[in-house]
Amino acid sequence: MRGLTTLEECFTEGKLQTVHPSEEKAQESLAAARENPAEAQEALKNGIMRAATNSTSVALFHAARAILFRDGIREKSHFCLIQYVNTYVTSGKLESKWVAFIGSMRSKRDVNQYGFEPPASTDEIETSLQVTAQFIDRMDSLLKTR
Repeated sequence: MRGLTTLEECFTEGKLQTVHPSEEKAQESLAAARENPAEAQEALKNGIMRAATNSTSVALFHAARAILFRDGIREKSHFCLIQYVNTYVTSGKLESKWVAFIGSMRSKRDVNQYGFEPPASTDEIETSLQVTAQFIDRMDSLLKTR
C-alpha cells in the first residue's frame, strides 16, 4: 500500500471521517493543547529533550484537532490532520506558516520516536514552545470564526 498524498485520499481511506460537529470536544482538545507545553517545559528543565519535543508536538496536534472537532471531522492520521488544516490555508482563513510548522514538528517527533539522530537542543525546544503557544492562540481565534 502506498502512502496517502491528498485530502481526498484521506477521506477515501477512512483516515478522515465525517462525524457530528462538537464545540465541546473542540474546547477539550484546545484545553489539552494548553496543558502539554507545561509538560514540555518540565521535561526541558530535567534535560529530557525527546520528551520535551514530543510534548510540544502533542500540543500542536491537540490544537489543530480542535478545528476538526468543531467542523465534524475525526482524524486517524497526523498527515491527514495536516491536510485538513491546510484547507484553511487554501480558503484564506489561516496563514501557511502554521501548516509548515505542524509538519516540521511532526517530522521532529517521528525522528525522536523512530530515528537515531540526537535530540533537539534547548534553544530549539524553547523556540518551538514559543511558536506553539502562538499556534494554540491562533487555533483558539480560528475556533471563534466560521
